[in-house]
Amino acid sequence: MARRHLLDFVRYIFPQNNINWHHEILCRHVEEWATGDLKRLMVFMPPGSGKSEIVSRALPAWIFGRNPDAMIMATSYGASLASDMNIDVQRIMISDAYAEVFPESALLDRKQRQEAGHRVQINSEVFEIAGHKGYYKCAGVGGSITGKRFFYGIIDDPLRGRADAESVTTREKLWNWYRNDFYTRRLNQDAKVLITLTRWHADDLAGRLLEQSRKESKITPWRVIKFPMIAEDDLEPEDPRSPGDPLWPWRFGGVDEHEALRLESGPYTWSSLFQQHPSPPGGSVFNRGKLMSNIYETNPKELARSMDTVIQSWDCSFKDSDGTDYVVGQVLGKRGADHYLLDQVRARMDFPSTIQAVRSLSAKWPESKAKYVEDKANGSAVIATLKREIPGLISVEPEGGKLVRALAVSPYVESDNVWLPSAHIAPWIHDFIEELANFPNAKYDDQVDSFTQGMISLSNSSTVLTFSTQPIARPYQINSF
Repeated sequence: MARRHLLDFVRYIFPQNNINWHHEILCRHVEEWATGDLKRLMVFMPPGSGKSEIVSRALPAWIFGRNPDAMIMATSYGASLASDMNIDVQRIMISDAYAEVFPESALLDRKQRQEAGHRVQINSEVFEIAGHKGYYKCAGVGGSITGKRFFYGIIDDPLRGRADAESVTTREKLWNWYRNDFYTRRLNQDAKVLITLTRWHADDLAGRLLEQSRKESKITPWRVIKFPMIAEDDLEPEDPRSPGDPLWPWRFGGVDEHEALRLESGPYTWSSLFQQHPSPPGGSVFNRGKLMSNIYETNPKELARSMDTVIQSWDCSFKDSDGTDYVVGQVLGKRGADHYLLDQVRARMDFPSTIQAVRSLSAKWPESKAKYVEDKANGSAVIATLKREIPGLISVEPEGGKLVRALAVSPYVESDNVWLPSAHIAPWIHDFIEELANFPNAKYDDQVDSFTQGMISLSNSSTVLTFSTQPIARPYQINSF
């Protein structure tokens, strides 16, 4: 049975693994891709759901067992991850269990190759099947894949994370690499392509390919297998769940664990990365209802006395002419897990006015020991001018784009850990909420920039929140995927 079917092969090679219903469905479609007429297959699942263990590790070994002359090319976002997958496939094919199933394709270790006189290439980039034409070639996206062709092409997680997904430049490079490098390495017109990923962005590689196939009837259509973390109304025909049911309770936990994950990741990331429904984040980064749900009436100065930390965050503009961005200075505090917006100044200011605004807010809020100033526009000049006069001025070099930083902060809003002043305390709060709720499609984003900078600084983090796409562990190291 292991020779005939991929699922039985996975069970035979890794008897300790916990097989869920979605693995059975995945194996069935991947097996059809490997042995039948299916040429184009996409697999969308949340991170850690076991797709890479089957698609990028077990599958190549099973293909070689059935056809030692197969030509396989496997790629991922980085060369190191692709090499790890290469080594994992080799480990499977060196094992005694594999030799029992597919003795013709089993890889020989170095000593055995020397004794048998086999001269075959086996390293972390490519390995060959002794006595056959088959080989496995791996590379990172954008890396060199010249010199080899494939009949089976596998792309596993071509984007590293959120920062790459939100970069137009990175997405464009990936698209050009697929069309000009990867796709041109097909052995012939019958060559097959399998893409497995978590959906970071509506305009990711999968999104573009699906849009292309919808517009061009002559292009080979893609079959899509999609399993969200929580079942929704638009379930796959083979998905046995009812709406609201989790994907894999044994691995990811029950309702409470999933709700915590949803709150921690934020609505935009939850929808794309975990539910496989990426969409342009028009007003979905910061939830307007959540922003308006935690409103405090206490005098901010009195509230500040109970804060663990109080800081300032400044976003400076280049000039004060009409149409330019505003200068924004905010005072934020943190008490336990809760974050408070205590005060704000916002106006179009020239450089002298900006200097005076920093002086005034610092005098009003002596509790704010640290004052974070973005090192762009007039920010560096502000620090140079005032560093001998006002203590605690800290230059901040923003990491990632505006959207990436906003996504890093949005889970605090989603989990009700952000408090805003009422309108009678802060008349400007309505404009603040509207700008955040409409980001990134609002005309201005200066309040967003200042707020996300301050929130990240309050959380003692200068890096952007990301989710790893690498597998949690390898199947030969633990008792489950």
